[in-house]
Amino acid sequence: MSWLRSDPAPRAVEDARELTLPDGDAVSVRWVRDARARRLRLIVTDKGVRLTLPARASERLAHAFLHEHRDWLQAQLDKRPVLDAPPLSPDADRALLLRGQWVPLAWEQGRYLRLAQDADGIVVHRPARASARQLQSALKDFYLQQARRDVGQWLPTYLGGLPQGPSALRIRALSSLWGSLSPSNGLSLDLALVLGRPSAFEYVLVHELSHLLHRDHSRRFWREVEKRWPQWRDERAYLHTQGLALKAELRRCIS
Repeated sequence: MSWLRSDPAPRAVEDARELTLPDGDAVSVRWVRDARARRLRLIVTDKGVRLTLPARASERLAHAFLHEHRDWLQAQLDKRPVLDAPPLSPDADRALLLRGQWVPLAWEQGRYLRLAQDADGIVVHRPARASARQLQSALKDFYLQQARRDVGQWLPTYLGGLPQGPSALRIRALSSLWGSLSPSNGLSLDLALVLGRPSAFEYVLVHELSHLLHRDHSRRFWREVEKRWPQWRDERAYLHTQGLALKAELRRCIS
């Protein structure tokens, strides 16, 4: 998993190659040579499998790396959610995923399209002529409001001890990242995090804020994360196992 984006670099060069998995099936792997990369990195996203290589990494090393991680890759692909699930619909959906829980969802006629939450669950007030695109936009706005509320509660707790706070905050749907910190200290977080358990969301915030102290993933960096979030390994494991499903569910709701 990658967390931090660095300064702009020359355009990455990529091609696709097949890899045979332990079960005998073949999967296409995008090989991407990136001048910014310092190590081999293998990820699975909703767009497929990607292997990132440093510019000077040998093909022999890359093949050995893929062979070593075939079992892991097989397990990740087996856990991938169904990508052609139908969009959220008043005819089929009676719950909405939020903060790791399926919250009861009710549909009501309304003059304006909006979502509201109360003790009983989430209510969608929906005009009869509301389009699917308008519903997706309303769902996105609802999730953004919830995510901003969470970050607003957590952020002040972690600003002490940092040289400065983030220069800006942006929450949006990300394809493979969970968060990033720009060279100008702008913080980006994946909107899908608000669908998962709050402790994982808070961990990602801590992770990115720790990059204000160390821009790499050195031991010094992880010591800073450990001080602020001792159970970070549990949250990272949760995102490794549940992350694709969270991203797929967000995509189903808002796009």
